[in-house]
Amino acid sequence: MTIQSDDRRDYLRLLARQYPNVQAASSEIIHLQAILHLPKGTEHFMSDLHGEAEAFVHILNNASGAVREKVEIVLRDSLPADERAQLATLIYYPEEKLEELVQAAPDAAEWYRITLGRLLEICRLCASKYTRSKVRRAMPPETRDIINELLNKGNDIFNKREYFESVISTIIDIDQAEYFIISMCNLIKRLVVDHLHIVGDIFDRGPRADIIMDLLMDHHSVDIQWGNHDVLWMGAATGSRTCIATVLSNSITYNNLEMIETGYGISLRPLALFANEVYKCSAEQSCFQTKQVDDESATAKDLTMAARMHKAIAVIQFKLEGQTILRCPAFRMEDRLLLDKIDFARGTVRIGDDEYPLRDTNFPTIDPADPYRLSPEEHELMAQLKNAFLRSEKLQRHIRFLYSKGGLYKCFNGNLLYHGCIPMTEDGQFMQFTFDHKTYSGKALLDYAETVARQGYYAREGTAERQFGKDFLWFLWCGRHSPLFGRDHIATFERRLIADQTIWAEPKNPYYSYYNEDEVCVRILAEFGLEGEHCHIVNGHVPVKTKDGESPIKADGRLIVIDGGFCRAYQPTTGIAGYTLVYDSWGIHLTAHEPFSGKRDAIRNNKDILSTSMAFDRSEARILIGETDIGLRLKRMIGDLKDLLAAYRRGEIKEDNGAPVPPQ
Repeated sequence: MTIQSDDRRDYLRLLARQYPNVQAASSEIIHLQAILHLPKGTEHFMSDLHGEAEAFVHILNNASGAVREKVEIVLRDSLPADERAQLATLIYYPEEKLEELVQAAPDAAEWYRITLGRLLEICRLCASKYTRSKVRRAMPPETRDIINELLNKGNDIFNKREYFESVISTIIDIDQAEYFIISMCNLIKRLVVDHLHIVGDIFDRGPRADIIMDLLMDHHSVDIQWGNHDVLWMGAATGSRTCIATVLSNSITYNNLEMIETGYGISLRPLALFANEVYKCSAEQSCFQTKQVDDESATAKDLTMAARMHKAIAVIQFKLEGQTILRCPAFRMEDRLLLDKIDFARGTVRIGDDEYPLRDTNFPTIDPADPYRLSPEEHELMAQLKNAFLRSEKLQRHIRFLYSKGGLYKCFNGNLLYHGCIPMTEDGQFMQFTFDHKTYSGKALLDYAETVARQGYYAREGTAERQFGKDFLWFLWCGRHSPLFGRDHIATFERRLIADQTIWAEPKNPYYSYYNEDEVCVRILAEFGLEGEHCHIVNGHVPVKTKDGESPIKADGRLIVIDGGFCRAYQPTTGIAGYTLVYDSWGIHLTAHEPFSGKRDAIRNNKDILSTSMAFDRSEARILIGETDIGLRLKRMIGDLKDLLAAYRRGEIKEDNGAPVPPQ
């Protein structure tokens, strides 16, 4: 006889509240045991979205081609290619595409009937790998009972043929066909992808990261590995003036102030007034011009105003960065203190042993005797901006979501996901960092960094822990060999103010050489407790220069880089518009995407993103839930329930036979 410890017996008593008798526990064991033999759910990996909301929405809708694949499986033998493309577009954008298709149909009622039938067939295929209860939970509550009946008509078709035909006819007769079509399109997309991974960098460069965040918050199952651009915004949301100034400088650089003002309701009027006053006589604005302007209506006056605002916030940024470096010697970034190296009389700056002429020498707010001190006007401006960031309800909601769903890395179903790098030394060892008299490297470094990043948001305002956490978020953004930045330094000052491009280099951490070696990747995986031939590292951050022949698959498939240029600003360098990854019950598929021509073109012309998929780790047998992380948890639960059954049968725990069996 097995004797349970007191702790174990207490746990089983708690479990008995949920499964109060032998019947309830037995039913759950049968249910969970059966789930172990279902195919694993499909995981979808995306990285480096950089605010490109339209492209993100499209790839989210088509699940990197998985939705189109389901359409092809069901209808390739019965429907022409152009009509299959039209149906796929309807699934991607049901609200926008529906009206056009109905108006083009000779007989709207017949079109509704045929389309509902086709969508039901695709739904059945997508639902076939899940339990009925899970599919039912994925349905919209208002249409759940009816769609559930229609999806499960197969076994009853001979007895209920007229019943099913009546359901469809009534849906059409009472003008509910469009509502049901939209519901089924959304259900298909919901069922095709069981879980979404975002491997960093939602923010910056592209125009509307806030729209992406809204969609992620509505997603049924998502995790996020923070990127360096994400932690910068997280720092701004804590009220870090250094991060706020850097966020605004980046946003002006890429001309995406719409997100700041419209998306997050943060007024930039104080910055505009300050810039217009302080820099109205500035003779040289070209080094602070925005990089890209999609708005053709932008006038020369608009561009001048943007350049003045950029210069104003960039100078503040350099000052605040200097204050942060001086405040945190553990960051080892003293060589990035450059304002005190400026010779204002000669218009030069000393970097290392060399001196370089500055492209702009008009800095009226910099005091050569105390160059990192904000002027009174700059101090007041930053107080106003800090208050605006702290009071943006939408921004704070998004950042709380990043903290609740995110982290620096994730181990999931044998794969290790992180955005930047595991910092390494030149000889291939894990690089050591010392903070608060303790040394960290490898996994311990990332664990420490995540703890401090959370401290920056959640520690009490005014404490040393809160201040260091805020500073550390900035360090993660651009600090020397930070695991999210992965470079020796960021050359923002040089790129803005020095014409000699040889000084613009930002040397990468040695990790980016070593990650091509299988032995190193195996060692990294082992550091995080993963081993086996089917374990992989999924990495973002550094764009893959596909046009130059670079492959996203490193170390014989041990590591996959899925940043291939989602952001339009990167596409001339990469030659494509990003990589995504799909891990389904048959293995891992890497997909390369061509640039997206836009939502309007996709809807009007059924224009999908041209994608090329390759399967590089295909399983010989279908992967079942029992082989996944969820499967391991279910097996532990089954073991607990079997112990509970034994406790009931031994009389150690009394049954409650008046309690109902929990629903499956």
